[in-house]
Amino acid sequence: MAAEASPSEYKDVVLFLATAGVVVPLFRRWKINPILGFLGAGVVLGPYGLGSLADTVPWLAVVTIEKPQDIAQLAEFGVVFLLFMIGLELSWERLRLMRRLVFGMGGLQVTACTMAIAGVAMAFGQPLQAAAAIGAALSLSSTAIVMPLLAQRKRQHSQAGRAAFSVLLFQDLAVAPILITLAVVGSREAELFSPRMLLAFGPAALSMLGLVVIGRLLLRPMMRSVARAKSEELFMAASLLVVIGAGLIAALTGLSMALGAFIAGLLLAETEYRHEVEVTIEPFKGLLLGLFFVSVGIGLDLSLLLQQPVAIISIAVGILVLTGGVVFGLGLAFGLKPRKALEAGLLLSAAGEFAFVILNTAMGSGVVDVATGRLVLVSATLTMFTIPLLAAMGARFGGRPAANPMTSIPVEPDALSGEAPAVLVVGYGRVGQLVGDMLGRHQVRWVAAERDPKFVELGRRQGTAVFFGDASRVEFMRRCGLDTARALVVTMDNPEGVEAVVALARNLRPDLTIVARARDARHAKRLYELGATDAVPETIEASLQLSEAALVDIGIPMGLVIASIHERRDEFRKALNLPDMTGRRSRRKP
Repeated sequence: MAAEASPSEYKDVVLFLATAGVVVPLFRRWKINPILGFLGAGVVLGPYGLGSLADTVPWLAVVTIEKPQDIAQLAEFGVVFLLFMIGLELSWERLRLMRRLVFGMGGLQVTACTMAIAGVAMAFGQPLQAAAAIGAALSLSSTAIVMPLLAQRKRQHSQAGRAAFSVLLFQDLAVAPILITLAVVGSREAELFSPRMLLAFGPAALSMLGLVVIGRLLLRPMMRSVARAKSEELFMAASLLVVIGAGLIAALTGLSMALGAFIAGLLLAETEYRHEVEVTIEPFKGLLLGLFFVSVGIGLDLSLLLQQPVAIISIAVGILVLTGGVVFGLGLAFGLKPRKALEAGLLLSAAGEFAFVILNTAMGSGVVDVATGRLVLVSATLTMFTIPLLAAMGARFGGRPAANPMTSIPVEPDALSGEAPAVLVVGYGRVGQLVGDMLGRHQVRWVAAERDPKFVELGRRQGTAVFFGDASRVEFMRRCGLDTARALVVTMDNPEGVEAVVALARNLRPDLTIVARARDARHAKRLYELGATDAVPETIEASLQLSEAALVDIGIPMGLVIASIHERRDEFRKALNLPDMTGRRSRRKP
């Protein structure tokens, strides 16, 4: 018989869930980034917050996290899932379209900030390796806080928003090489940049190559097999297996779990299962990343802030000024207007979540001594709390964003062309394939969503951008490009499914043109009520086309036949009080 569980064993988990379910929603209502809520909750619930008063006020132990080390172990998966999602959201086409800002401005920002911060650290007595690790950690800004703030203020398409996104994208790409370098430096007694250290990259490179080869051979067949089972639970299990499995394989070969998950994400980004995996993994990523920030807050030693306030505040201000100044200067060099460059500098001046990953790795491997690392981490945490204020200041300086959305970075590019799709086709069976063929003949960019892996595989073999997934899920449709599409064509042969997709799309996009396949005239009426721009009853259209072919074949003039077909079609519409071909509704009373 299993031993009876003690409620105290679950206290830390309950406290975290209470934070996620109570505190964070309050922050959202107050329009404060929820990540700051997780950080603040970690500070309050940790041993340096209420825990420090538990000896004086015993009942505070009930609302204090007692085993932060257990939380920290689970919280590491937050970074693993974050890097997996970053890899999943990247594409070679996106990088190509934004290469000037990503690899130019982004690359120079990471290099310049790393060198500048490392130089300051060496001036204060840090050795070269430790200074380089500190510089690399503090050169990376917070993607998890900055991007939601830009979206919340609708500034992600502004000039400063595009520049910030590009720099953050390069920073995300730079995390993997930084972690590899730290692993190599920490495991060998070699000087930084020495030939011996460079040769040590060999095993790491072979491990990465092995992951890529295994992933290319196994990932798509495995996901195809799971998709054919048509089970959401199995697909979720397979998605989690890819993330955690790739991370464990990387860890066994001496690399970090986060790096293995990042590589798996990059490989899956090239497949038709990309968007469905994104939607499936997103809740786990959000919750585990929240747990990661709680663990960061728990580790914030407030006593250090009281003991060395001048040093910590000076480091924090130095980070903001130095990083912000570098971004501002690079923004001007890359053609940003001064006000926009200042906004970008304010957005990216604070440290980010990867500072904790890199510095903890550096402290664990002995590259950075623990006392210095803890001091820098407290300063980095303080800068993260200033990001909402800095973003508000940046928006005030930056002015109103450009009104023309066509100049923005495409939110969801076509997998083949790298451009946003003009039409989204839901259902890629016989009807969907014909619709896609006609769109292609007129050079209209389109993307298809299909639940049946057989049709998805068929479309992919033909070079078509078809994604596997459930079109009744809001996030999946958005990732397929619904927010930017000009039209939606629903060709599914499931009447209830068609109704669900039409209702969802109309709710999200009141301005969207929606053309839907209907089973019959009554089903068409229902689709019009749900917001379809046009509904095509397959039984009526099939009958009309049969009649047209028969009449023409027996010698009736083509013009008369076509006119009578249009007349009969309008009669059907009027009979059900539907719009006629000119968009007018019948005035007949029901």
